[in-house]
Amino acid sequence: MPGVEDLAGRHETGKGGALERDITLDLVRVAEAAAIGAYDWIGRGKKNEADGAAVEAMRRAFDTVPIAGTVVIGEGEMDEAPMLYIGEKVGGGGPAMDIAVDPLEGTNLTAKGGPNALVVLALADAGHFLHAPDIYMDKIAVGAGLPEGVVDLDIAPGENLRRLAEAKGCGTSDLVVTMLDRERHADKVAACREAGSRIVLLTDGDVAAAIAAAQPGSEIDLFMGSGGAPEGVISAAAIRCFGGQMQGRLLFEDEAQITRARGMGLADPHRKYTVEEIARGNVFFVATGVTSGSLLQGVRRTETSMVTYSMVTESRSGTIRYVETHHRL
Repeated sequence: MPGVEDLAGRHETGKGGALERDITLDLVRVAEAAAIGAYDWIGRGKKNEADGAAVEAMRRAFDTVPIAGTVVIGEGEMDEAPMLYIGEKVGGGGPAMDIAVDPLEGTNLTAKGGPNALVVLALADAGHFLHAPDIYMDKIAVGAGLPEGVVDLDIAPGENLRRLAEAKGCGTSDLVVTMLDRERHADKVAACREAGSRIVLLTDGDVAAAIAAAQPGSEIDLFMGSGGAPEGVISAAAIRCFGGQMQGRLLFEDEAQITRARGMGLADPHRKYTVEEIARGNVFFVATGVTSGSLLQGVRRTETSMVTYSMVTESRSGTIRYVETHHRL
């Protein structure tokens, strides 16, 4: 595994950075708390209860983190969510930071005991995350080491596959594409299969799908399709840390959504954003497995402890750390 390190070190973020110490372990603890909170609801068919348990545990854990955080991507507006709502202040005091969270990415997966349910969170200096409204975003993403702009939202899927195959020195039939299994993606699925590429369709897990395309050593070459814009911001944070490429464009259903986006400071609602524009500056990303999947193992219980498996990355250093934690009962 590249860049595997322990979490004992301290560092400065560099000139202009808000963080003066390494808080990666603090962030891992927050994600672990949410995963353990959701554990008892795995396979019980109650997605709202699972989500609520993860949210409550994450919110409590954030009080121990030495930041003055503002939730910019969270559980919804203040009147829709009792905790981790957009604009909520969290943390125990310190530098001003933007926080993007999904306390349980894959509520249906958790309720059904399916794979790849995750806790995900990202952190950046204040003002460095795109304040995306809760609508859809069209997305495309690839991993590191490829020519800039090798894939593009404005290019047809078949041409994107041809360009990606050329950049990787292979044929389009060697490429693996992932996207959510949704009726709206039927044309993309057909185009990819016409090009001879294999497709991995996911029932849920927008962030996990994007990570799969960018994670070093992954068998997935390309992620495409539309999903939640808030999840797009968290995905961009992860992809920044992996050194990959991503583009996103907000998808609006009516003028009311466009007006709301402009009110959030998005002057050009139809802009095509790069990964650096969605998640700027130095970014931290953490994921903890709730149910086991291709990215991480899920929470498991032994006679004496709860065991969690996490990944934490940072864009400045490019470090990827894998953390196995045993929490004594």
